[in-house]
Amino acid sequence: MSNVVIVESPAKAKTINKYLGSDYTVIASFGHIRDLPSKDGSVKPDEDFSMIWSLEDRGEARIAEIIKALKNADTLYLATDPDREGEAISWHVKEVLQEKRALKDVNVRRVTFNEITKSAVKDAFDHARDIDSQLVEAYLARRALDYLVGFNISPILWRKLPGSRSAGRVQSVALRLICERESEIEVFKPQEYWSILGTFKSAKGHSFEARLTHFDKKLDKFDIGNKDAADKILAALQSQQFTVDDIEKKTVRRNP
Repeated sequence: MSNVVIVESPAKAKTINKYLGSDYTVIASFGHIRDLPSKDGSVKPDEDFSMIWSLEDRGEARIAEIIKALKNADTLYLATDPDREGEAISWHVKEVLQEKRALKDVNVRRVTFNEITKSAVKDAFDHARDIDSQLVEAYLARRALDYLVGFNISPILWRKLPGSRSAGRVQSVALRLICERESEIEVFKPQEYWSILGTFKSAKGHSFEARLTHFDKKLDKFDIGNKDAADKILAALQSQQFTVDDIEKKTVRRNP
């Protein structure tokens, strides 16, 4: 029984090969084996965002090594990192091998582990799974946005704003949010308002604070518009006696 294992780094390959034994051949992909070529049209929004992938020179060498190892193999284990990019690398490897018809009679499984220890590696191989299509789709969406935003906007920035580095799916949106917020700040007109807080003491001597919410009517935020209005209300309140009329307890949720 022969097995081929794909990991991302050669350092991991040596350690994992030692844990798994002679029935396993562990090969490093050295990261991504293919990517979108930089030319225009690599992502096609009008064709359901289909993508044209290009196998890099380094990727060609890795794939050739994997195909050679697979000739007498029963199972291919994709053991790249346990994150979105790792899932994508496994997906790319499988896709290229299928295109080259190198997976005939080979069972393909995905394994992930968060630490390079013998127990963790063994447990991962005992619980092998299929490639997570949702993680792959998340990667594809991220890569398409990187390409469409960065490839199209960066050259405009270089022409219009000399010294600009690049645009991207994250930094461009973040910059827009900052600009919109700055525009709001620039047109903001300050308006004076006052709040009245009272400190009360219960019959048992417990003190608590309460904010004035009604005075003849329910008070809106800007109803007490200056110090004179606040002082008049305060003068009317200071001669009054106050009682707790009702206590209501309820659970509220506040989102960040």
